[in-house]
Amino acid sequence: MKLNATHDPARRSWVESANAPGCAFPIQNLPWGVFSQGGGAARVGVAIGDQILDVTALEAEGLVEPAPGGRVFGSGVLNPFMALGPAIWSATRAQIADLLDAAGGARDLPLLAQADVAMHLPIFVRSFTDFYASREHATNVGAMFRGPENALPPNWLHIPIGYNGRASTVVASGTPVRRPLGQLKSAGDALPRLGPSEKMDFELELGAVIGTGSVMGRPVSTAEAWEMIFGFVLLNDWSARDVQVWEYQPLGPFQSKAFATTIGPWVVTREALEPFRVAPPAREVDLLPYLAEGTHRNLDLHLEVDLARGGQAARTVARTNARHLYYSAAQQVAHHTISGCAMEVGDLIGSGTISGPSLDSCGSLLELTENGKRGDFLQDGDRVMFRGWCEGGYRLGFGPCEGVIMPAPEAP
Repeated sequence: MKLNATHDPARRSWVESANAPGCAFPIQNLPWGVFSQGGGAARVGVAIGDQILDVTALEAEGLVEPAPGGRVFGSGVLNPFMALGPAIWSATRAQIADLLDAAGGARDLPLLAQADVAMHLPIFVRSFTDFYASREHATNVGAMFRGPENALPPNWLHIPIGYNGRASTVVASGTPVRRPLGQLKSAGDALPRLGPSEKMDFELELGAVIGTGSVMGRPVSTAEAWEMIFGFVLLNDWSARDVQVWEYQPLGPFQSKAFATTIGPWVVTREALEPFRVAPPAREVDLLPYLAEGTHRNLDLHLEVDLARGGQAARTVARTNARHLYYSAAQQVAHHTISGCAMEVGDLIGSGTISGPSLDSCGSLLELTENGKRGDFLQDGDRVMFRGWCEGGYRLGFGPCEGVIMPAPEAP
């Protein structure tokens, strides 16, 4: 996709808060979300400055009409709109930008303060797949459990490794996360025991939202995969490390990842992110042709993790960048379909933990604490918040992705 008028850094909105320095939601962003007010029905909206534009109301008034003769913004999720495809996504985004452009003067549009609404899951999550696409993260974790000489599995430099997760426990930012129960077995234990996870962790990830699907039995190219992606969300794939280490042989994570995955409230569109595409890390070995990319599709996306322990003030514990991912979202989706697996509207593709080259750029406590040697895992009452933004002529933000750890339930 080529850059267009929606990317113009000189463009301004008549919504004054959108023009403030460092604003996460200028007119160049226009991310999509789902909100409600006063316990009312869920509605589709677009963020602009500190406001949210009620697109469900715009459609009802005939100011936007992505599906002539029909309605797509009345179901409380983005899926019906996403199913219309990239040309409609782009045209609708351009139309909304024109409505908000200062050059056209202020208009009487249905705007609400973001502080006055509740945000919900923006999509109906059809399926969730989590990848393992950061070389630094895979190396750090592999070195802990297999030694530096065997840190990366033999297939890692050739294939985007992933596993199918649980869509049923993908939750909106702000939803409390209950510490899971699971089977635990320490090195000195003769037998496993049932108990609350003692090594609760966060995983800093980027989620790709599939807007148009693919046909079962037909693989897609990386170029086609990129066009299928509607946008991206911040994603925290919470992890119970002690449950995982006991269960993961031979089929990988199961209950240790199934209890909760938090996503941010705003879907930043692929189109909005076009100016921030960058080259991937250098390849150590050539990838098979189906994973080849004729253009750069990594994102220069700054990421931070804030941790507030026991009700205390939050502090930033990690800073990294999504550009470190060895495999792009397009490569992840292309690999997902190579067997003929069909992708569907609303599928969520997690990048896996995003870590950088230094200790303070690691996206999990497993790495930051060296598996508990340099600090604690998450305790009940701890709050974790992710932030992400691109910078270049304006700031393009994702809003917060956060959750607090609640005590484990009683065992049955």
